Amino acid sequence: MIPIKKEGITEIAYKKAIEVLKKCSTKNGFYAAYPGYDMVFGRDSMIISLGASLLKDKKLKETFKNSLITLAKNQSKKGQIPNAVDRFIKGRKHHVDFKSVDSSLWFIIGSYIYKQRYKEASLFKKHKNAIKKAITWLEYRDFGEDITLEQLPTTDWQDAFPHKYGHTINTQALYYKILNLIGKKSLAEKLKIIVNEDKDDKLWQGEFYLPWRWKNHGKYKEFGEWFDSLGNLLAIIYDLANKEQAEKIINYIKNKRVDKPFPVKAIYPAIKRGSKYWEDYFNDCDARTPYHYLNAGIWTYIGGFYVLALVKLKKFKEAEKQLELLAKANMQKPFFSEWLNGKTGKPGVSASGSKEGNQGWNAGMYIAAYESVKAKKCLV
Repeated sequence: MIPIKKEGITEIAYKKAIEVLKKCSTKNGFYAAYPGYDMVFGRDSMIISLGASLLKDKKLKETFKNSLITLAKNQSKKGQIPNAVDRFIKGRKHHVDFKSVDSSLWFIIGSYIYKQRYKEASLFKKHKNAIKKAITWLEYRDFGEDITLEQLPTTDWQDAFPHKYGHTINTQALYYKILNLIGKKSLAEKLKIIVNEDKDDKLWQGEFYLPWRWKNHGKYKEFGEWFDSLGNLLAIIYDLANKEQAEKIINYIKNKRVDKPFPVKAIYPAIKRGSKYWEDYFNDCDARTPYHYLNAGIWTYIGGFYVLALVKLKKFKEAEKQLELLAKANMQKPFFSEWLNGKTGKPGVSASGSKEGNQGWNAGMYIAAYESVKAKKCLV
């Protein structure tokens, strides 16, 4: 085991992360943040649970369970898992938001994790039909009938920026994991071949996976060329990338300083106004400024996945180093900020002047990273 200095910054951040999770814990499931995003989000609650379920804490176990129950209870008739369930705050109009592909993906993964972590199958059996419906809903996102899922712009966690559609690496990596979880390994292998090798549809470009790609029109092709950090790291963690590809992705992160000043920037490089990837609607969110928010801002929950990828590749010393940087990033006030400036590393300030702290998925993924470094094993 790699020794982690007691009461050093990594240990202090670990304890603070547990405090954040308990603040986000409600009878309805994990809220995305406290205060702030006081609703149960499909993706956030499941990513929070990746770390929360590594703790021997009955309350957090119950919150993970209630997150799954809330999401399943509010599933659409067609099988889509909600992006967000906002039914719990008095004085506010109750509603359920959809328009998301990754909430269904994360719900399925979360359902399997709950069963495996706690050695309990009762909830999984209870939600068997909900899981089946979610899988069917995802299957109908396969417009090309070739196993790879398609999506519309802003229908995953990057719900305001950047503009991407068709085949995205984030969705393909999650779906590849699901196909393996449900025992459809031959289909998973087909997806892997398309994403890595198909001359018309592959996302692998030699150094990393493209963020998205859609149709070819003779000499004209529709794709993005920037580096999508989360999608590429999920490809490593969930084995969509082979060892050689994984090493190239990590090398790209190091060579381009995507993990500086803290791990890691959401995309690289920043997309600037007037470039071919710029869309007018970007002006309506904080991403309009380079190195802010989703536009090459630092998201420490992705930094947690970065540490996990390093552990998976047995880069234990580097993983320990990045964990310490992650701790320092998260311990700036407000603790566990939503995002940090991609240049300065300081907590992000929105256009309204607000700073959002106590972000559940940042805390959950810090715990997952900490425990994985300690165990010298990728625990998700």
